[in-house]
Amino acid sequence: MPLVDLPPFRPHPLLRSGHAQTLGTVLWLSPTFPYRARQVRVAVDRDDTIVLHDDCPPAWRPGARAAILSHGLSGSHQSAYMQRVAKRLNDIGIRTYRVDLRGCGAGKGLARWPYHSGQSDDLSAAVLAVSAECPDSPVTVLGFSLSANIVLKLLGESGERPPGNLDSGVAVSPPIDLHECVIEIQRLSNRIYDRYFVRQLLGQIHERELADPTRPRANFKVRPRRLIELDDAYTAPLSGFASALDYYQKCSAVTQLRTIALPTLLITAGDDPIIPRRLFDAATISPTVSLHIAAGGGHLGFLGRRGDDPDRWWMDWRIVDWLKTLPSGRVRESARETAPVPLG
Repeated sequence: MPLVDLPPFRPHPLLRSGHAQTLGTVLWLSPTFPYRARQVRVAVDRDDTIVLHDDCPPAWRPGARAAILSHGLSGSHQSAYMQRVAKRLNDIGIRTYRVDLRGCGAGKGLARWPYHSGQSDDLSAAVLAVSAECPDSPVTVLGFSLSANIVLKLLGESGERPPGNLDSGVAVSPPIDLHECVIEIQRLSNRIYDRYFVRQLLGQIHERELADPTRPRANFKVRPRRLIELDDAYTAPLSGFASALDYYQKCSAVTQLRTIALPTLLITAGDDPIIPRRLFDAATISPTVSLHIAAGGGHLGFLGRRGDDPDRWWMDWRIVDWLKTLPSGRVRESARETAPVPLG
């Protein structure tokens, strides 16, 4: 297994379990930052549009690295981890583009079809759009939770022929086997997450249907109480899959991990209540992937002790440290040939 050593995660004294990390990080006061981004709309398939939020630091110059950040289930460009990591990367001179997946954040009203865990084509379109805007810049794509699976799937599918200027990836808390993760989330101890996601997604679906009565509608014979029920009645059929199980099988990144050719950092926690460690222990992973399984941290938690880093957000600093090791500079000429012009 291609494990990599990172500075150890030492949990906040009051947040020692995976559940405490997962829930505590949501409740913990995370820094927020003034919104100064420029919005870039990018066309994707089925006549939908996603939105990128361009945060360009004043000192950034053409040829310096750019990074694309993509959020988790029911998130957006405003999610706390998206804001924090973008700010950290801006501070070290990396231009960042925060993605709103279909119908999320500023993308509300711009997409008729739902986003899901396997939309690597959408992320590829984002990479090409950023490559068009930054033709000399290497590009890193970063995904969190749901989008971490999308990042790994994209990297595995593209292999040695990545889109645009893409040269590296970061995946944090990826649900690499969607079926196994949805089984895990149905455990009695995890029902709080199952119900939370269903409640959030039903709210999003209702908002979209009210805003656009012509959009494809959910066909719920019974109000779903579990994520697998929502995926079976809504996400899968509207996304072209026969069932939730068909969706999970075709979109899980676990089958793509062996073919990743670009340098990739993969961080997960051994006590993640949603994504069991056994998935990574059993997976065949490319040697280009630096896998770190922290002893603790929960799901997108990693709220650490005071003094180990400039602040308690351990995950952020590991991403910053790793990206600092990547080269910057001009990219291959052939990358420009495949980059479309974004909508603006």
